[in-house]
Amino acid sequence: MERRAFLRAAAPTVAVGLAGCIGGSTPTDYDVGMGAKEFRPERLEVSVGTTVTWLNTNKQGHSVTAYESGLPDGADYFASGGFDSEQEARDAWGNSSGGTLFEGQQFEHTFEVPGEYPYFCIPHETGGMVGTVVVTGEAATPTE
Repeated sequence: MERRAFLRAAAPTVAVGLAGCIGGSTPTDYDVGMGAKEFRPERLEVSVGTTVTWLNTNKQGHSVTAYESGLPDGADYFASGGFDSEQEARDAWGNSSGGTLFEGQQFEHTFEVPGEYPYFCIPHETGGMVGTVVVTGEAATPTE
């Protein structure tokens, strides 16, 4: 009986001690979160030179993929996975889920050219998971 009494007393302490070891922690410093089939916010306004951070805050895998034809002239292409074109990102997703951001993973891109940057999540594009970053020449605060 002493062993059972000890286990009853020790179990809550062990559970509390292990709580920090179970599961991952989610970073809190990001600009755009990812839900089941949405970017939050869907539209973000920033100034030139701003680095935007996307964070997958959902258990499903997502991507951040620019619509290449919609980028401003002279703007760098961006996609999670580091692809050089929209077609390369789509092909990588189709072949091996390349560019996937899993829960808690981040993607960053610095915007150097003013204009609108439309982007989407490859596996959830047909469900409407699209967003836009609007880059202005003036200082701006993130808005929805």
